Amino acid sequence: MLIIPAIDLKDGQCVRLKQGLMDEATIFSSSPGEQAAHWLAQGARRLHIVDLNGAFAGKQKNERAIKEIVDALGDEIPIQLGGGIRDLDTIERILDNGVSYVIIGTAAVKNPGFLHDACSAFPGQIIVGLDAKDGKVAVDGWSKLTGHDVIDLAKKCEGYGVEGIIYTDIGRDGMLSGINIDATVKLAQALRVPVIASGGLSSLDDIRALCAVEHEGISATIAGRAIYDGSLDFAAAQAEADRATQR
Repeated sequence: MLIIPAIDLKDGQCVRLKQGLMDEATIFSSSPGEQAAHWLAQGARRLHIVDLNGAFAGKQKNERAIKEIVDALGDEIPIQLGGGIRDLDTIERILDNGVSYVIIGTAAVKNPGFLHDACSAFPGQIIVGLDAKDGKVAVDGWSKLTGHDVIDLAKKCEGYGVEGIIYTDIGRDGMLSGINIDATVKLAQALRVPVIASGGLSSLDDIRALCAVEHEGISATIAGRAIYDGSLDFAAAQAEADRATQR
């Protein structure tokens, strides 16, 4: 089980939101590069970046901050990036600039043809981010709830050839209320591609609970607010996950 630190970018700074609300942003660092280097030093094996401004605007807005992160990490660990990615040229530029995986969210829902083309053009490098509340998918920076069932949509994405699915329970994200294990397992059981759990990670108990169901197809979890406010020690969480995997 991989624990993936998240860096959410808003106006060039590292922030965390509560339930995706931009006016509920807490600034944790004004230096994205330094923050990325910190997680690398703590033993991170992959980094998760979200361009929050991009997610709302529909196009990348934090390119300078993203470049800082890429430069800070070099080719030490893979980076996955999402937020406002809507066309193939943007994907190509992002990958050429040193990012390993591109996360497509809203566009996967609104423009499945684009997702299909992206998977064909960049095999093995496209991850779909599905953000859901009560089993229904949200889009446009979580500001709009659709009628799409998350499992049905995930199956369609899998058919296009995505590398994996990031599943976020937006009712829990940034709330430190624990991962929605049941919903994540239900989704993973319906798919062949790996699922990355997101939203609400808060304790070592969450890590243990995820490791117990890793065999269902849950390969990783994204750590956000908890590792920034100190309620979860990142290095300890990854060590716990490693121990659980070895048992």
